Amino acid sequence: MIPHRTVRGSKIAVVGAGAVGSTLAYACQIRGTAATIALYDTDTAKLRAQVLDLRHGGMFTPAVEIVGADDVAVCADADVVVITAGVRQRVGENRLALAERNVRMCRTLVPDLCAVAPEAVFVVVTNPVDVVTQAVLAASGLPACRVLGSGTALDSSRLRSLIAARAGVGVPSVCAYIIGEHGDSAVPLWSGAFIGSVPVTDWVADGRPVFDEAARAEITTAVTGAAYEVIAGKGATNYAVGLAVTGVLEAILGDQRLILPVSARVDDFHGIGGVCLSLPRVVDRAGAGPLEPVTPDPAELVALRRCAEVIGDACRAVGVRVPA
Repeated sequence: MIPHRTVRGSKIAVVGAGAVGSTLAYACQIRGTAATIALYDTDTAKLRAQVLDLRHGGMFTPAVEIVGADDVAVCADADVVVITAGVRQRVGENRLALAERNVRMCRTLVPDLCAVAPEAVFVVVTNPVDVVTQAVLAASGLPACRVLGSGTALDSSRLRSLIAARAGVGVPSVCAYIIGEHGDSAVPLWSGAFIGSVPVTDWVADGRPVFDEAARAEITTAVTGAAYEVIAGKGATNYAVGLAVTGVLEAILGDQRLILPVSARVDDFHGIGGVCLSLPRVVDRAGAGPLEPVTPDPAELVALRRCAEVIGDACRAVGVRVPA
C-alpha cells in the first residue's frame, strides 16, 4: 500500500459505530487517513463511548478530529460516506440472507445522507455488500462511479496471504484477485495471479508445481469460508475489513488511482452488465473508475456469469431494480 498523507480538510463519515464502523474509524485515525472522522449511529450511549475511546488515544496518532452524533447532520459535507450499519451476520448465515433487512435500512437512510453530503463518494461495507451497493445506487440517484462497495478487497487480501504463505514469499510480492460476489460464489482469478513476474500456476518448489489444481481448490475454499470461521470464533469480522476499507478510502481521498477489486455497477464486461460486482478497477477521487482490461479464462467467465445471476436474483428478491 502506498504511504498515505492526510488530505487537508478531508472528512470521512462512518455510518454505524459497531464492530466494523469503530474498527474502521480506528484504522483511519492511526493512519491519518482524513482530517476529520465523523461517526453516526442511533445508539447514543454506544456512539459516545466509541468517540471518547478514540479521542483518548489522540496523543499517539496523527492529528485527527473525531466527532460523533445520533443526528445524520454530523455527516455534513463529508468527502466519503462509509455505510457499515446493518444487521450482523449470524453464525452459519449466508450473506445473501441479510439482504432484505439491510436493503430496507438503506432505502430510509441514503436520501438523508445524500442531502447532507451531496458531493460525497459512497462506500458500502454492509452485507451482502453487492446487493446493498446496488440498493444504495438506486436510492441515491448518484452517478454509478460515486457508489462502490468494499466488494472483494478483503477476499483478495485473504487470497494473497494464503498464496504468499504457501510460496514462502511476502504478501506484497503476490498480485491476485477474487472477483464477482463477496460471498459464496466468489471467483478466484487464477489466470491473472502472479508471484513477482511468475504466474502462480507456474510457481515451482523442488521441481514440483506448488499451486496445482488441488492446492488452488483448497485455497479457494479457505478464502470463501474465512468469514464463517471468524464469525464462529468471535461473532464478527472487523480488523481485516477495517484495514481493507481504509485502503479503499485512502485511494479515493489521495486520488491514488490504485487498481482495487471493489464492487460497482458493471455495464458490459464480456457480456455481463447491470449488476454491482467486484472486478479490478481504478479507484481515485471520483470513485470507481475504469475496469482493468483483464480477460478471465473460459471457466472463470462461466463462474463470473453465475455470480452476476446470483446477485441479480438476490436484488430482484428484495425489490432492488436490476437494469436489463
